[in-house]
Amino acid sequence: MNAKSIICFLAVMFAIFCGIMPAQAGANDFITPGKVWNDTDGNPINAHGGGILYHNGTYYWYGEYKKGETQDGRIDITGVSCYSSQDMMNWKYEGIVLPAVKDDVNHDLHPSKVLERPKVIYNSRTGKFVMWAHVESADYSKACAGVAVSDSPTGRFTYLGSFRPNDAMSRDQTVFVDDDGRAYQFASSENNATMYITELTDDYLRSTNRYTRNFIDKYREAPAVFKHNGKYYLITSGCTGWDPNQAEIAVADSIMGPWHTIGNPCTGPDADKTFYAQSTYVQQVAGKRDCYIAMFDRWNKNDLENSRYVWLPILFDNGKISIPWQEKWNFDCYTKNSGNRN
Repeated sequence: MNAKSIICFLAVMFAIFCGIMPAQAGANDFITPGKVWNDTDGNPINAHGGGILYHNGTYYWYGEYKKGETQDGRIDITGVSCYSSQDMMNWKYEGIVLPAVKDDVNHDLHPSKVLERPKVIYNSRTGKFVMWAHVESADYSKACAGVAVSDSPTGRFTYLGSFRPNDAMSRDQTVFVDDDGRAYQFASSENNATMYITELTDDYLRSTNRYTRNFIDKYREAPAVFKHNGKYYLITSGCTGWDPNQAEIAVADSIMGPWHTIGNPCTGPDADKTFYAQSTYVQQVAGKRDCYIAMFDRWNKNDLENSRYVWLPILFDNGKISIPWQEKWNFDCYTKNSGNRN
């Protein structure tokens, strides 16, 4: 190695040591909604209809791993993927944490079935990570919740089976853990006409018999729930299949309701179509009181694997909530926006 090479090598090592260079090549400094989002290996992130778990300083993003040909609006089950991140912009692929079961055609996770909207919550009582998902037959007649459990956030998860909470249909769904440790499932039911909110058992593995029926005959799906300043908020979409429609947000003083719809939170171009996307989850940024991210999927109904992610900031202004369109953004937008206050 000549003197020039030695100097270059030492300069690079000094930059890495001082934190001048990014942690990996192609590191993301911004979120760009609707664009291809690569993981730290340079591959497109494959985690559709997903949700995030924040645990011990790390974010874990779980979603539908869609691979293969789309036919008649469905794609064979591959499984649930997991990605990890420290900053929610750069994601490391952790693998398939709940794989398809290929050798049993009657199993809920056989490739011929449907697996949607996986969400993972942590149970501090049992020390278990619990996944809830919408599991279906190919003709969408099953309408059940599937539950899996793991000792680690990166799995593998052990599938425990499926059921209808309180004998009610369970389709588009999410789960939410309140400040007191109680957990709840939100699910479209009664052929999507009604939203059920169901309290879960202490181990989060089943439903209790405590539930409420909400938005009766309003046909809402794609629930994403969060809590801010003691109030509960719920973002949903209408029922138009893979095609976009206008989002709605509702508010309640109690998680079981009653819920009051307060309009479309989206603002900017194509807000009336939710930016051609559909809600899936809301995640608060750790350590930042008023910093929440609304997660949407921009479905490509003819090629589901190539659906995109639309993540946007939620802004609070004297009780009014908005989700403004951003071509490119990072967490600085919360501090720069003077209207982002209680």
